Amino acid sequence: MISIDHLVLFLRYLVDERHYSLQTEHAYEDDVTHFFEFLEETGNSDYLNITFQDARVYLAYLHDKEYSRNTISRKISSLRSYYHFLIKNEWMTDNPFSYIQMKKKQSKLPSFLYEKELAILFESVSGESPLDKRNRAILELLYATGIRVSECVSIELRDIDMENSIVLINGKGGKQRYVPFGSFCHDAISDYLSTTRKDLMEKYHEEHDILFINHRGQPLTAKGVQYILDNLIKKSSLTTNIHPHIFRHTFATHLLDNGADMRTVQELLGHSSLSSTQIYTHVTTSALQKNYRNFHPRA
Repeated sequence: MISIDHLVLFLRYLVDERHYSLQTEHAYEDDVTHFFEFLEETGNSDYLNITFQDARVYLAYLHDKEYSRNTISRKISSLRSYYHFLIKNEWMTDNPFSYIQMKKKQSKLPSFLYEKELAILFESVSGESPLDKRNRAILELLYATGIRVSECVSIELRDIDMENSIVLINGKGGKQRYVPFGSFCHDAISDYLSTTRKDLMEKYHEEHDILFINHRGQPLTAKGVQYILDNLIKKSSLTTNIHPHIFRHTFATHLLDNGADMRTVQELLGHSSLSSTQIYTHVTTSALQKNYRNFHPRA
């Protein structure tokens, strides 16, 4: 099918020219493929000849299937980008999805961990087994730098400057940034490198430069990090679900709560726009109570 040919070129464009991650590429592929399947089911498989009305019918279909507002918004955005690509390459002259107006996404404050919760989580990796040392290094780095899990698992040995306690991060869109880390993270990574990583790489005869590895010495994946966190929750007394991104939220929240300026946090997070960072300006309950006690005359 010609659609597959165009889709392959579009996905290649996302990776080669826009420098999107493989995870983002797969999300775009799923969204566009879902639309193709919808066209097949409705008897209109000519995706190069659809109109604004067809786009509206698809939008109504998504609502009927009770997709969340955020999911619908993402799918429409993916298709808008796909058809923009087709127009750019002169395979179409009009973008039927450019006229679809979505309601603004509902604002949702990011979840984060309180210091007591962090202490409990770090206690679960306080052992001396090889994997405890690896898991401790992962947690320390995620919390110390606020990097995305995709950025974490792509770090290579050459990216880490242990002498100056700084790491080079390859972020979204091919953008690079340097992020410092503290003594706790430094010690955890040093211990992991000199014991766990060294021993596992030798045991399984692996040769690569990826920093974090699985129990067989192979590069750790984002799903692998989630699996590690799920198991740590089971070991600890925490009852909440923890996703790797919560460390990014916690990093930003704790910095701002302790007086860091927003521009610095923006730079450390790798946000291209300050508006992306502003969501973290909410205050924790403890900070709210502290300010109330300090400044209210009848506190």
